Amino acid sequence: MSFDSISWILNPFILMFIAVFLGMLFGQIKFGKFRFGVSGTLFLGLIVGWLVVDYAKQLNTENYGYKAAKSLIETNVISQDFFNIFLILFIASVGLLAAKDMGVVFKKYGWKFIVLGFLMTLSGAIATYGVTLLSSSSNPYEVSGVYTGALTSSPGLAAAIETANSHASDWANQYETLNSQKKTELLKLLDPSGNLTTENTASLTDDQKQELIKIAEAGIGIGHAVAYPFGVMIVIIAVNLFPRLFNIDINNEKKLFIKEIEELQKYSNENVIQEVEFDLTAFIIVCLTGFTLGSIKVSLGPLGNFSLGITGGVLIASLLLGYIGKIGFLNFRMNNKLLAIIRQLSLAFFLAIVGLRYGSEVFSALTGSGAILAIVSIVVKTTAMLTGLIVGKYIFKINWVMLSGAICGTSTPGLGAAIDAVGSDDPAKGYGAIYPFALLGIVIFTIILHNMPF
Repeated sequence: MSFDSISWILNPFILMFIAVFLGMLFGQIKFGKFRFGVSGTLFLGLIVGWLVVDYAKQLNTENYGYKAAKSLIETNVISQDFFNIFLILFIASVGLLAAKDMGVVFKKYGWKFIVLGFLMTLSGAIATYGVTLLSSSSNPYEVSGVYTGALTSSPGLAAAIETANSHASDWANQYETLNSQKKTELLKLLDPSGNLTTENTASLTDDQKQELIKIAEAGIGIGHAVAYPFGVMIVIIAVNLFPRLFNIDINNEKKLFIKEIEELQKYSNENVIQEVEFDLTAFIIVCLTGFTLGSIKVSLGPLGNFSLGITGGVLIASLLLGYIGKIGFLNFRMNNKLLAIIRQLSLAFFLAIVGLRYGSEVFSALTGSGAILAIVSIVVKTTAMLTGLIVGKYIFKINWVMLSGAICGTSTPGLGAAIDAVGSDDPAKGYGAIYPFALLGIVIFTIILHNMPF
């Protein structure tokens, strides 16, 4: 009887289980009224990923577990395939959950939440681009990661990583045809020390191309992980501080909100479809349709090719099919509790995988450009929330009870803070109303940020 302890600890399944287990325990710890919840798996994934990569690099050919260590480093700890499957499951469940309320949102609030969702994410993207232009050392991939991290969007992170992979791959393969400035930018990413120049690098080797893709993905993870905690802190502070700064009477807003709810109930019985516990065939159709939709590429001229990717494709498919509700024998209206379980399970593993894959790079970055990324994230999140408050409250006249949830955008921790600040669960209605539109906005503007000149 024998047991290979090194291969066991370096096994991707073991690492995922450990990261999720420890992350969920960490997520239950309260910091005042706030706790990270399932997002804790990201942070423990970062720590586990950092430790395991550092350990693997110390093993050489003479060590018993060298092959396992080499495999771990080559696959960047966890295979991309694991990332993709949990991403698809997470987005599909989120979309189907949000789709059930789309009819009420459109009929009562019309275009207001659609516009608000896109304005908040657009202002955040503009702030991201504007602030990073002030730095001569801006990394476009870290910038996109900061954007999704500041807005605390896990689906946005998924879109950013996926787009970065495709973006870096396209530029690497087109290297010989690029202009001198673009070549210099790519070489700077490959070799920050400046040893690689356009004069001594006429083309990229296959290893350099793969390294560029890895750098791009890692940059997203670095930017997101550094920005995320600051994004969470800003949203918690904002939902508590905004009523005082802008003289919002919460008690009066709650009374007015009761009247609005009575109006909403007029539409609650329309488009009623009997839901089922869970329709596996329908769920698979959502995933298949979304994956196919995300694979379609549309040319945007100088901005390059645009595609929704897995994230945007599955999101749109799940929202559309979920809103339709039923097609023949396929029922897309499924039990909320079961969909919520799938969402939480897939999100926990998705965040843990992100942490495991980029933990080593993140801890290295914290000693370098981390301070700059943190400042950018604070500016981005504050800008987005102020935009939501000003437009939502003073232009669209949305009640603060619902608006407090809406300006959280896609931040689940922020929603928890809004519920505590208002003293009821009602902000969740605003959060659910804006979520799909803010999410789609983040996906779109993340893709656009990749194609902007830096």
